[in-house]
Amino acid sequence: MSNILVVESKNDRIFINTFIGFLNLEQNLLISVDDYRELEGSDATKLRTSLEVLKDEAPQIGLEKIGIILDIDNEAESKKLNFINECINHVFQNASRLVTTKEFITVTTDYDDILQVACYFTQVDSAGELETVLKTIKAKNSPHADCLKDWKNCIEQKDCKVTLKEFDKFWLSIYLRYDTCTKEEQKQASKKCSMSGFDYVMKNKQEIWDFHHPVLNDLKQFLQLFVSADESETQH
Repeated sequence: MSNILVVESKNDRIFINTFIGFLNLEQNLLISVDDYRELEGSDATKLRTSLEVLKDEAPQIGLEKIGIILDIDNEAESKKLNFINECINHVFQNASRLVTTKEFITVTTDYDDILQVACYFTQVDSAGELETVLKTIKAKNSPHADCLKDWKNCIEQKDCKVTLKEFDKFWLSIYLRYDTCTKEEQKQASKKCSMSGFDYVMKNKQEIWDFHHPVLNDLKQFLQLFVSADESETQH
């Protein structure tokens, strides 16, 4: 049987895959490197299209479970759940309704295959996205990035607004380039010291993140939904 994770972007896929490796769940999770669908955004059309494709592919690939991982951004969880439910109901017949994260509902395909679907929202304290999580789980000293707080205070005193999303992205870019990169790596900063080179960062510099941080506990719980039944019984 096959399981698929639907994620917003390439960097979300890279992070999730690295975290799975850190948890040492590769052998137990029924998810491989290729079992992802990247939305490149989170609008309804993209999610519906991805679910339509999975519905059509289900018989051929033996699809059993679908996990949907989206950024919470600045929306209430209930609103985000409604968004996903609307997309699911548009695509599948006889669909149950998601009322919370980290729990499966069942949906039925046109071929009468019954699939399980669950969701998780990337967030810290009910707000943010991947960059917010990465900022929270940083594991190295960050003097360059932390000084951005003074910059933020300064420009806000001049009536210039900086959103959480903008600040977290800026903070992370400084952390990667100036707090965690060697002088040699900085010669290829776009490839080795930035989010555009996130694949390199996650393959070669995992020590700059604290994967034990409690903010990742919910994500771990979500991923464990995809542990094989035999292994789940063993763990308990």
